[in-house]
Amino acid sequence: MWSEKHRPQSIIDMVGNEDTRASFVEWFGKWKKGTRPLLLVGPPGIGKTTLANLAAKQFGYDMISLNASDVRNKNRIQEILNPILGNTSILGRPMIFVDEVDGIFGRSDYGGAEALIKILKEPTIPIILAANSELSKKMKSIKKVVKTIHLRPLPPRLVQLYLKKILKIEGAKLSPGSLIKIVSESRGDLRSMINTTQALVTGFEPATEKSFESLDIESGINAFFKANSIDEARSVLYSLRIDPREKINAFYSSVITSGISKSEMDRMLQVLSEADMLFGKIMRTQEWRLLRYLDEILIGLFQKDSMIRYSQYNLSWPLLNRIRWDGKSIKALATIFAKSMHISRSTFAAIYLPYIIFCMKNKKMNFDLEENFGDILEKEIENLS
Repeated sequence: MWSEKHRPQSIIDMVGNEDTRASFVEWFGKWKKGTRPLLLVGPPGIGKTTLANLAAKQFGYDMISLNASDVRNKNRIQEILNPILGNTSILGRPMIFVDEVDGIFGRSDYGGAEALIKILKEPTIPIILAANSELSKKMKSIKKVVKTIHLRPLPPRLVQLYLKKILKIEGAKLSPGSLIKIVSESRGDLRSMINTTQALVTGFEPATEKSFESLDIESGINAFFKANSIDEARSVLYSLRIDPREKINAFYSSVITSGISKSEMDRMLQVLSEADMLFGKIMRTQEWRLLRYLDEILIGLFQKDSMIRYSQYNLSWPLLNRIRWDGKSIKALATIFAKSMHISRSTFAAIYLPYIIFCMKNKKMNFDLEENFGDILEKEIENLS
């Protein structure tokens, strides 16, 4: 990818934010045990991760890179960081970089934020954090124990000059209109801009991540299956920033109701099974860094010219309607039988009822029932049949 090929090789090679970079270098140059950790705040693609990587390289540190998925769990933090913090002399010159730290708060935070803040208060090695935003109320607890510096979006004129330089190196050209459009839509996100430029130059115009930000789950699933190539499908998939369980369920319900061939259905269900097992492992172990592999599994669902479209339900409409209308009858039967058989209603409905219906329909079984109950049962069985 051009974004990797043209990644700066030193801090001085970076574009824009000169004052911020000067403050960053000063912090590193004066660092000593107990120095407040550094929080880099700026929009995606502005160079926060690149800045941390280059600093580690130039100042001779071994960088341990983590993200929000790695630090949501208190036990996970202790497992990863305690050995590093307690044995700095043995491990050389380590430093810690935690990306997307503004994403650790929420329902999936198993004490991670509190454990991280405790480490930030007593740093024994350089610690750098990166966040897209500091506006969240929950970020206040982190901001109290760090030094914050901001990376601002790059001005369009500077971005355009930088892009022209890359195009010249690559021996490629873009029309003035396309160049202005890419620069404008990037909003200072260099990584997105470079990737989009490469895609256009190579003849494929994918929808950018920003164009998918406003898509709901239905539009996203449909765009995935309507994609003209696996690269376009991957762009859609990576841009569907929704709960992983919701993403898996949406693909499952869409596939299972699609009417595709049995062989294709089998293949896709195998893919979904792998995705489901991965997410199950993540929830059991809280190893959130494994989440990065989920989309790479789900991309296996892509097939060009697929007729699959989004469906909210995992059963066909005829079957759903049958369940809806038969629900009252099943519930009435289950209530009566479960009590007399000393079992739960769900057990009766799932295990016993199918056999009873079969036997009564085929007159294979006679029930010695009270008259009123017999009438009720006969009527309900007739409805279900």
